[in-house]
Amino acid sequence: MKILVIIPAYNESLNIIRTVNSLKDAKLEGKYTLDYVIVNDGSVDNTKEICRENNFNVINLPVNLGIGGAVQTGYKYAHYNHYDVAIQYDGDGQHDATYIKDLIKEIEVGYDIVIGSRFVKELSEFKSTFIRRCGINFLSFLIRLLAGKKIYDPTSGFRACNTKVIEEFAKDYPTDFPEPDSITKIIKKGYHVSEIPVKMKPRTDGVSSLTTNIFKPAYYMIKVSVAIIIAGVTTRKVGAKNE
Repeated sequence: MKILVIIPAYNESLNIIRTVNSLKDAKLEGKYTLDYVIVNDGSVDNTKEICRENNFNVINLPVNLGIGGAVQTGYKYAHYNHYDVAIQYDGDGQHDATYIKDLIKEIEVGYDIVIGSRFVKELSEFKSTFIRRCGINFLSFLIRLLAGKKIYDPTSGFRACNTKVIEEFAKDYPTDFPEPDSITKIIKKGYHVSEIPVKMKPRTDGVSSLTTNIFKPAYYMIKVSVAIIIAGVTTRKVGAKNE
């Protein structure tokens, strides 16, 4: 089974070496081939130079496309290179590679996409702020209302996809804050979604994109909520007439 870890990175020079090295903790059995690709999203720090110096497998985007464009680039790479599973894995070092094998097991059971969730079961030492938890709960409610399935951690960027979803995301993926929007579409299209509990770690270096502007969290909630509503109303099940 060929597995690709997609690592989107924007100005992650302080984290990217640690992130790549952490994949050694996945400790997969011999039947799996674990590869990775870093998608350097037009970073203005020395992320590109660090990747080159360490001979990392990297795609350097000439301009900043945003998280959605970077992740979709990874899915296109996975699709064109015929990977069986693609796993999103943030470049900031917050994800724990020891859970990769658990994500893969759910794919092998038959799920199309598996979400590494902070909230299915409280495992993480890292806790979101009260306001952020309220926002996540609201998005979870909105997805359940419009798509008919409870997703406990709709903003999680730690996800595994099979070949069908890889192809879907290679063709169409939201540009900004894509996780809630894309999972709504996947549910509405009739794909099978699972969540498993994972631990996540606090960011040790660098700054989250949501903290760079005091208005960014409010913008995020408004834009994502509208995107979920549009996806919930307009998306048809795969194979449906006139889709």
